[in-house]
Amino acid sequence: MFSRFRHFSPKHSFFLFGPRGTGKSTLLKKSFAPQDCLWLDLLDSSIEEQLFLNPSNLYAMVKALPKETIYVIIDEIQKVPALLDEVHRLIEEKTGKIFILTGSSARKLKHGGANLLAGRAFVYHLYTLSCFELKERFDLEKALQFGTLPKIYSLDDDLEKGDFLRSYADTYLKEEIWNEQLIRKLPPFRRFLEVAAQCNGKIINYANIARDVGVDDKTIKEYFCILEDTMIGFFLESYHHSFRKRLMEKPKFYFFDPGVVRSLSRRLSVPLVPKTVAYGEAFEHFILLEFIRLGSYFQPDYRFSFIRTPSDVEVDLVVERPGKPLLCIEIKSSDSLSEKDLSAFIKITKEIENCESIVLSQDRFMKKFDHVTCYPWKQGLEEYFPELKSQVL
Repeated sequence: MFSRFRHFSPKHSFFLFGPRGTGKSTLLKKSFAPQDCLWLDLLDSSIEEQLFLNPSNLYAMVKALPKETIYVIIDEIQKVPALLDEVHRLIEEKTGKIFILTGSSARKLKHGGANLLAGRAFVYHLYTLSCFELKERFDLEKALQFGTLPKIYSLDDDLEKGDFLRSYADTYLKEEIWNEQLIRKLPPFRRFLEVAAQCNGKIINYANIARDVGVDDKTIKEYFCILEDTMIGFFLESYHHSFRKRLMEKPKFYFFDPGVVRSLSRRLSVPLVPKTVAYGEAFEHFILLEFIRLGSYFQPDYRFSFIRTPSDVEVDLVVERPGKPLLCIEIKSSDSLSEKDLSAFIKITKEIENCESIVLSQDRFMKKFDHVTCYPWKQGLEEYFPELKSQVL
């Protein structure tokens, strides 16, 4: 069991969202004593059926709890969204119980008009493991190849890790997508997942993907929204001072874990070789995910985006930090940086007002080229998330 950076108030009801397998249930079991909890796992078909047929049973269960039982934990709340009305009623009646609601999909909650408790419950997210949570067990090459889902670290060899990731991808198809009736036809969606994984981290061209999959643009857009709602991935928007204009630019899409990407794109058996394009893309994906994870845990007001000019010059990651300069980040997998490697980044960031510019790479030494500071990647993360230094894991 790894110690996690995600902390939450034990005195206030909350949602805990995250993809399957990120450790939500494990974290809650570590954080709350069993004798203090009523635990309802909606992946248990008998419990799900009883509460689905009669959501008011939850009200009766909670009313019957002894005073010593403080927490009511409902795992995978999206399975029975109607339970949220009962939770709302129980909170309003001031029963003294604290409700903890986990979910690996917001699809039914968002699109079914579910009662999201109107601020009566905090909202937290849990992600795959950060390198700082893994501590001495972290291995960059393994993380790029197999990702950082907690289960990976209980498996003995690479063959088992590959088998797990293939099974995980199939489980998501069956349980999160097909069983939840989020799509009408499975074969085109399967094809879409493979194509989308191959396009991970690239600007989305809906028309090209639609042509490859054999469906229309509208269906592809809906498929991407399903991935976002089921927390399998997220959009990274193009940066612009005007929020309205930001949404007019084409976004990128990233999957939530490098190992899952490699599984969906059928590349698990292909070695990642340093100094190749595939390796560079995997490293960029990993660093971006670290920023997303650490930002959510320590700096939830940060906003992330990217910049791409008409001449195809990119800033890999832009971080809007309230009260601080814009942070522009170039991510390089190189272990020996030179000023020539960064000429385009140096030039474009000179044109951005009130901007701090850095590079994160595998170079072991800090360097400075013009106005750009280059950090060894782990040192750079510690520099821009100083909260890491105070964490006792």
